[in-house]
Formats: sequence, C-alpha cells, structure tokens
Amino acid sequence: MRLIINLILLALVAFLVYLLVQSIREPIAFKAEKDRRETAVVDQLMKIRQAQEIYRSCNTEGAFAGSWDDLKTTLQTGRIPFIKVIGDPDDPNFEGEITYDTSYVAAADSVRSLGWNIDSLQYIPYSGGKSFDIKADTLSYQKTLVNVVEVGTSRKSFMGKYASPEYRRYDVAYEPNSVIKFGDMNKPNLSGNWER
Repeated sequence: MRLIINLILLALVAFLVYLLVQSIREPIAFKAEKDRRETAVVDQLMKIRQAQEIYRSCNTEGAFAGSWDDLKTTLQTGRIPFIKVIGDPDDPNFEGEITYDTSYVAAADSVRSLGWNIDSLQYIPYSGGKSFDIKADTLSYQKTLVNVVEVGTSRKSFMGKYASPEYRRYDVAYEPNSVIKFGDMNKPNLSGNWER
C-alpha cells in the first residue's frame, strides 16, 4: 500500500514539474515566435514601401500603385528619370546657362540590385500565401491634392497558432486583430505603425 502511495505521489510531483516547466516555456516561445514573425513582416513591408517609392518615381503624376499587378508591371518595365543639373541655380553669382539633362534607368535594374523577387513581394511571411492589402488614391489634404497609399495586414494573418487573443496573458499589448501597416489613406504619410 505504501509503495502505491509513493508511486502516486511521485507521478503527481512529475506532473506538477511538467506544468511548471510548460508555464515558463510557453510565454518565452510565444515572445520569440511573435518577434520573429513580426520582424519578417516588417522587413517585407519596408521592401514594399521602397518598391512604392520606385513606382512613384517612374510615374509622372507621383501616384502610388493601387494593385499588385500594376506595381509588378511598373517595376519590371518602368523607367526612373535622373535629372542632372548643369550649372548652379542656387548661386546668385553664376552667370552661365543652367541646363537640365534627363537620363533614364530601368526600374528592374534598381529592383535587381536590391536582390528582390518582384513576384513574391506581395505575400505575407508565415501566412501560407496570403497577400498584403494594398490601397492607393488621391485626396484633398490642406487644400492640396495629394497621393496616398496604405499597405498592411492584421497580425492574425501571420501569427499561426498564436493568433488567438488568449496569448494576451503573456503580452497585454498583444492584439491579434490589430493591423501592421505603412501609409495612411487619410493623410500623406508613409510611416509604418511599427515605427512609433
């Protein structure tokens, strides 16, 4: 009888040790995975922001791409103008003629030099092939017509098994339905909300 009680107590102690180890391991695993996934998504969003800037420089109106197809096509076939100023327009003593020489570089060369794969730019890391939401438009801001863009996704789209609100117990600021993005459809702003 004493042997049976000792075995039951030993099993209970082993179970409690297991629960203790799990209660320590799970928050650490959650934070590490959350940081890893968010870093990958932010890196991808920064590439997309840079791609939007390249698109904008190819576009004479300074507009942003409102669709992935438009962005890809322009990055593959567009040309970026480079203007060389001959003379110094800021020098009041300069008496020569100021001339501007425009040359063009293929946008694809810029993208290639950055080492990007244009076809995978739209995909959210760790999402199983989902695309970022992309929007672009023009709006009147302080009596001026400006181009705006917004690209982002909710955290639950890339957090996998950690997309549940129950993981808030390990990080009170964690909100799986919150959006990670850059840009704003209500004002001219290209900042990412991770940069706060």
